[in-house]
Amino acid sequence: MCNTLASLGKLKKPCPKVHERVMEKRQALNFLPVLAVASFLVKISGSSSFRPVLTGPDLAFSGPRVVFRCVASNVSPPVIYELIKDGRVRIGRNRDFQGGQVASFPIKVTAASEGSYHCRATAGGTREISNSIKLRVVTPPSYTRVTSEPFPPVAYEGSRMALSCDAEMGSNLSYSWFFNRKEITSSTSLPFHFVENKLLVERVTPEYAGNYSCSAWSSVNGIKRISSSTEVQVTIKVYVSKPEISFSVHKEGTSYHGNVTCWSTRGSPPVNLYLLLDGKEVNSVTAAQTLAAWFLVVVVPELDMGEARCRVKTENQDLTSEPVNLEVAPVGGNVKVEVEYLYTADSKLTTARLSCHVSRGTFPYISWLFNDSVLPSESHPDSHTQPILPHIAFADRRQSLILTKLSPEESGYYRCRARDSYDDSGPWVESAAELVQVTVNSMSQAASSTETPPSQSFCMNITEAVTIAFCCFVLLMLAVGSACVYKMFENNQGVCENQESTDWYTRRNSY
Repeated sequence: MCNTLASLGKLKKPCPKVHERVMEKRQALNFLPVLAVASFLVKISGSSSFRPVLTGPDLAFSGPRVVFRCVASNVSPPVIYELIKDGRVRIGRNRDFQGGQVASFPIKVTAASEGSYHCRATAGGTREISNSIKLRVVTPPSYTRVTSEPFPPVAYEGSRMALSCDAEMGSNLSYSWFFNRKEITSSTSLPFHFVENKLLVERVTPEYAGNYSCSAWSSVNGIKRISSSTEVQVTIKVYVSKPEISFSVHKEGTSYHGNVTCWSTRGSPPVNLYLLLDGKEVNSVTAAQTLAAWFLVVVVPELDMGEARCRVKTENQDLTSEPVNLEVAPVGGNVKVEVEYLYTADSKLTTARLSCHVSRGTFPYISWLFNDSVLPSESHPDSHTQPILPHIAFADRRQSLILTKLSPEESGYYRCRARDSYDDSGPWVESAAELVQVTVNSMSQAASSTETPPSQSFCMNITEAVTIAFCCFVLLMLAVGSACVYKMFENNQGVCENQESTDWYTRRNSY
């Protein structure tokens, strides 16, 4: 009734009960913000303690099983745990009816397992998300092999070589290299360079030829999976040097045969060797194991058979030798012996060198005689007889005879003779005898019928005498010059004094 009257405005004083209810509603409205803030704080407090934690691997081999675990503390059971991949795919679901229990999610790792995982926990109508773990799947290597650049693995010295370690399958790979079954480490890597799965050598040399292999491997939590290749043989070729040529002749009965030898001092076989005669190719040989070849040619003594050259060819080289004339001149003309004496710094005679000069002959064979006895060859000494001269040596294909030790025993007459080396029964052409005489007293002078050795001490005495004489001459000239200047100065003063006396006497007479 009070409410009705009050609403109609007919009641001037409100009813007591109505007034109390209105006040209660106003107070309730005033507490609503406070209640909202308190509820929000309670929710925040509950969520921070309720956040689930996910643990598990971030790297795993493909094939075995791995386990993710999720747990939320300070939450009342029951709790529902879900493992989510990439934010949308549910992998598994577990319930915890006791509280504080760990939820496990085992999965078998495949290539499709790679991705981002998190755990979703639901309790009391509240859902919370855990931290995320990004799983990477490692595929073990397999079918590993070594490939080369260039291919096949054959390189020339100074060129670049690159070897690659290739695995058909595998991820997160590391590589190890082996040379002749020894691992190439950081301490032995020069001149090798590692770039990803490659082994590089910028300038190869022959010592790097050999067998190479590699291993590709992956590691997860200290566990290695390795795949090794087979060995690959690398060949390093050496560039062929400029070919050389030589010409020799031998006699069979009444026929003469020439032999042209072509060779290179360095290089890697096989090579192709050609004989060129007057610029035209007349014969060729493929040398598979060596760098030399021999060619037979027809020769006639005293007839020029042309100009020969050797040519060597490889897959990237073409070189030609110097020319040689295929002309055979028999030994003849004059044969002469020349003697040269060698001295030490203090003008002491130590060695004598005798040279045999043959004016004509392409292939002379030289023989030496001492006092009309033939000196044996160095290469064919007679071990049953005492050598005539023990201290001798031959040089320049026996064209020089060297007396390595001089004593009175080496004094005597020396001659040389020559014949064609290809005709053992050919005639000899001999030189005149030359006398080599060594005295016991001085051992610093020697005499022969053709030359007298120089005296260095005598030359030094002459030089000193000329120097002393020149110095004396200069001093004498200085003394004479000084005397002349002094005399001229004295005469000058005398003339001046006489002139002054004459002038004084003339002025006195005038007065």
